[in-house]
Amino acid sequence: MIGRLHSVVLDCPDAEKLAEFYVELTGLEWADSDGYWVTLMGSDGHPRLCFQSVPDYQPPQWPDPTFPQQAHLDVEVDDIQEAEQAVLRLGATRLRGGGSRNHGFRVYTDPAGHPFCLVWGQD
Repeated sequence: MIGRLHSVVLDCPDAEKLAEFYVELTGLEWADSDGYWVTLMGSDGHPRLCFQSVPDYQPPQWPDPTFPQQAHLDVEVDDIQEAEQAVLRLGATRLRGGGSRNHGFRVYTDPAGHPFCLVWGQD
């Protein structure tokens, strides 16, 4: 095991507005928000459901592949250097401009091109 599932993240036009919907739908609790990113979680800290505001958001139109689903996984790791080497060996690709040591996350794609983040030092 390289890491633990940390969050499921949904792109959307308004993170706070969509989070309000999911609070009512799931009973998860509002954990934090910076206006761009909102985190909801259960009373024990799990699961974590996050919302990311995206400029010019285009919603999915399932099953039309022209407008694909827009979500990614955050995987929490203890040692980013070790975890990065492990996911690269598995066939992941690190994306340029995707996070940094100062931000506590790095962005990759799985072998089929789906994005995911390795996160560390997160609450």
